[in-house]
Amino acid sequence: MSLYATMSNQDFDPMQLNESQQLALGTYTSVTNQEPSAAVPLLRRSEWNVQIAIAKFFDGEAPDPVAEARASLPSSTPPPQSIRRETLLNGSSSFPRSPVSPPREPAPRIVPQPESQKNYRPPLLLSILFTPFNFIFRLLTGSLSLFRYLFPFLPRLLPAISGGSTPARSRTGRRPLNPRDTAARFAREFEEEYGAHELPFHEGGYAQAYDLAKKDLRFLMVMLFSPEHDDTSTFVRETLLSQDVVDYVKDPQNKIILWAGNVQDSEAYQVSNALNCSKFPFAALIVHTPQDSSTSMSTIARVTGLQPASAFVAKLRTAIAQHSATLDRVRAARNEQQATRNIREEQNSAYERSLAQDRERARQRREAEAAQTRAEQEARAKADAEEREVQKAEQWKQWRAQSILAEPGPGVEDATRVSIRLTSGERVIRKFTKNAEMEELYAFVECYDVLRAQEDLSAAMKPTGYKHSYKFRLVSPMPRTVYDVEGGGTVAGKLERSGNLIVEPINDEDDEA
Repeated sequence: MSLYATMSNQDFDPMQLNESQQLALGTYTSVTNQEPSAAVPLLRRSEWNVQIAIAKFFDGEAPDPVAEARASLPSSTPPPQSIRRETLLNGSSSFPRSPVSPPREPAPRIVPQPESQKNYRPPLLLSILFTPFNFIFRLLTGSLSLFRYLFPFLPRLLPAISGGSTPARSRTGRRPLNPRDTAARFAREFEEEYGAHELPFHEGGYAQAYDLAKKDLRFLMVMLFSPEHDDTSTFVRETLLSQDVVDYVKDPQNKIILWAGNVQDSEAYQVSNALNCSKFPFAALIVHTPQDSSTSMSTIARVTGLQPASAFVAKLRTAIAQHSATLDRVRAARNEQQATRNIREEQNSAYERSLAQDRERARQRREAEAAQTRAEQEARAKADAEEREVQKAEQWKQWRAQSILAEPGPGVEDATRVSIRLTSGERVIRKFTKNAEMEELYAFVECYDVLRAQEDLSAAMKPTGYKHSYKFRLVSPMPRTVYDVEGGGTVAGKLERSGNLIVEPINDEDDEA
């Protein structure tokens, strides 16, 4: 069944959840990797408490006490008279009976915590009140320890006194370890006791093997041993290490995870209590049973005591065969859901890439448009500035033409006669007074067109914020001499009585040179 069909069958609509429920659903699915359609009913039964829902997912959901109480009440509606009479006469009901499924017991998830790691701290007020009693208790305990050290035979004579003070697990002398180190110690001791073998013991704790079997839909085979039991060595050598059992457990088609432990260790001891182990050696087969609940793990087979290898393998094969078809269907459904999820993720990824490309193209288009607009604005501003400069230059010419000195008359003997060839090819001859500056000559050339027009320039004013610069220079041809306006001086001092000058435009290349 596809993901969308599952959602439609359970009437699941994510838009019906509020913000807190959607947050709880996201947290739960990120931890359990369960589909939202199956996660929402469990969260509703857990009052949307994520911690309770995760505990139910891994440990199995306990039966509802309210539902059990209702089921235990007698039915208020009696069966029809005909059916009751037929049942009494024939000794059986006319309703078809459902096939009886093999008995299964819930297998809890055990996360051990060594007692040495537990730290009980009473309230401060009680600690202060019981400080004298605590001091007396420690004094008596130290005295008894001293007597035990001086007289080591006393614990043997008084087993009741010495036995009550030391827990049974501490008398074994086994140091409590974390689950992974405990599994490694068991594997090492097993190999030292029975030699090299090919059994694939799980290298982690029971909870890790439990979660792995539930996640991968594999069978968890739990083996519990008691070294003090007389049948342990015989069972291991003749049954567990037989080639038939080893080959069956190692076969990857059977999908078995083998976890074993010594009940002298805290973790294995707690697992034995949880699985109701009453006889050693003990073997249990645990698997996910989706027909009971979407989160349950059940014990589907138990093997206790001495068993021949053939009988041991036969019980495992029978239990696995009864649940393989159901697990195959669940695997197929998970694979289909995963394929649907992968397709959806690929579609989302492709959509995100396409969206990113569209955003990038839109960004580049906006940047190009902005650059074009900026260039147009700069070009328009530059053209406006140039136009204003031209207007100010014309205004300056009209203003400067007012102040150009008049040409001296024929009676002035110390005047300087200058012949100027303009850029248009026209030659202009003009006289300048003895005290006329070179700037006066440059201004005459600059304002020649304005002077020739003979317009009324009395209203012309000097442009504000404008500094005029001459775009030409005056040069004598033979020999070539440049008369810069920046050099200053008078016309008579530079040219004496007369001179021939040529107007040369100044280009930008000349300025750079």
